[in-house]
Amino acid sequence: MAKLTLSLDGMLLKEFSLVKERTTIGRKPGNDIQIDNLAISGEHAVILSILNDVFLEDLDSTNGTNVNGQPVKKHLLQNGDVIELGKYRLKFIAEAKQQIAQEDFEKTMIIRPEAMRKPVEKTDEQAAPGQAPAAPPAAPAAPAPSAAAIQVLTGASAGKQMDLVKTLSTLGKPGVQVAVIARRPHGYFITHVEGAVFPSINGRQLDAQAHPLNDHDIIELAGVKMEFFFKI
Repeated sequence: MAKLTLSLDGMLLKEFSLVKERTTIGRKPGNDIQIDNLAISGEHAVILSILNDVFLEDLDSTNGTNVNGQPVKKHLLQNGDVIELGKYRLKFIAEAKQQIAQEDFEKTMIIRPEAMRKPVEKTDEQAAPGQAPAAPPAAPAAPAPSAAAIQVLTGASAGKQMDLVKTLSTLGKPGVQVAVIARRPHGYFITHVEGAVFPSINGRQLDAQAHPLNDHDIIELAGVKMEFFFKI
């Protein structure tokens, strides 16, 4: 399970497990992570956990939010990232499967020339006496998801198209209704992250869980209709 460790001047104060999809950080008592310090806004930032991704969003705080020394508004957290809130530090520690998912998604596979040479396979009949038959070849790796895009169908931006090339693509209007489309090795998923009303797909309102997207699905979000489609 992913977690955050809170420290001040190098001294560990507390540890928080990220068990919720939405974890709030701020000075007010109602926050999941409360930091009672005047440098921290009442509702300072939020941690959003979507599938295997965890990202940080600053909630227009007075003093801002830094990650690894750089100011951020939205940031996809990587293992070891340090969130800086005034003099306080929150270190993000990803669970093992999250680290593996990030590495699998981002790394480039390098094929060495010798790996391209197909080894000579022996049949069971050709195996030497007493020798066990060769193990069957490993199953091929899962293919990368097809390229996809969103086209706006209504509103002032009707006709505009956005390619979904990033790991996380944010849609909607901050403060009104926001959703995120996550690009994973096994497809695209949409998740509601902000707003009292959940987005709908093909006229059906979503719940809090991530929802897989299919070719030509119609998304309605913040009063705008858009079409998700795979690019050929």
